[in-house]
Amino acid sequence: MIDGPLLIGTRGSALALAQSGMIVQQLAGAGIEAELVVIKTTGDRVQDRPLHQIGGKGLFLKEIEEALLEEEIHLAIHSLKDMPAELHPELRIGAVPEREDPRDVLVVRDTGITELAELPHGSVVGTGSLRRSAQLKYLRPDLKIVGIRGNVGTRLEKLRAGVDGMQATLLAAAGINRLGLDVEGAIPLSTEQMLPAVGQGALCVEARADSFELEEVLLTLHHSQTSTCVSAEREFLERLGGSCTTPIAGYAEIEGHELKLRGLVAGPDGHPWFERTLVSPQAYARRTGGALAEQLLADGAGNVLK
Repeated sequence: MIDGPLLIGTRGSALALAQSGMIVQQLAGAGIEAELVVIKTTGDRVQDRPLHQIGGKGLFLKEIEEALLEEEIHLAIHSLKDMPAELHPELRIGAVPEREDPRDVLVVRDTGITELAELPHGSVVGTGSLRRSAQLKYLRPDLKIVGIRGNVGTRLEKLRAGVDGMQATLLAAAGINRLGLDVEGAIPLSTEQMLPAVGQGALCVEARADSFELEEVLLTLHHSQTSTCVSAEREFLERLGGSCTTPIAGYAEIEGHELKLRGLVAGPDGHPWFERTLVSPQAYARRTGGALAEQLLADGAGNVLK
């Protein structure tokens, strides 16, 4: 057993602290004492370049995972969409808490606009995500995309200031909700309009592979339906060999006793576009992710991934 409080590693952004704080509260409700250990990551330090140019979303994990491997912390909390398809062999996803809203949200300067189609021709939209950029260009080829980095507050400030002529930006609904923000000009986009990133809206509680003494703690945090969905999404991503250098999206939902998984691979400007949906029993979630990836590869998506 662990002496003293459970030490949980997290990034220091407002969103990361809000997410990790929710986990601490959930554990407290189960009578488990936990403390947050704030760790600054490379992804937090380097803000002047797009993620796909500096090594990808894994840069938000590196230093936290090192602390976990060195047993300086017991667990780590990450946004699941930041987790690479393949984990360090000595680490594991110990629990997946219940998912928040997985949708993307379009935030506009002109609050008279109520949907994506109403953005004026040639509008400038800020996003650092290749997935969002590709889908925007597919839906609205006239839009101009500019890069933007930073936390939720920073991005909203840049939008309000009209940096680079920005008239809109895209944020994750989960982040807005967890921060408790009331964002003026926020337009949620359905998952049919904008397919989410793999794992979007879900959190990951990462643990060492040999931390068997934490099983009871991890079970307290685990949500089986969310885990089923994201396991299909992550298998889809892994089979594609996906990273944040290619526009890939994947989202699974449970409908009755079945799981429905939609997957997308696209070129940076939305062309070519490979999208399919696969429905299967929930028990075959991971197998479904792999099968959907194989279908898209057979359609020609492999040429985009190369």
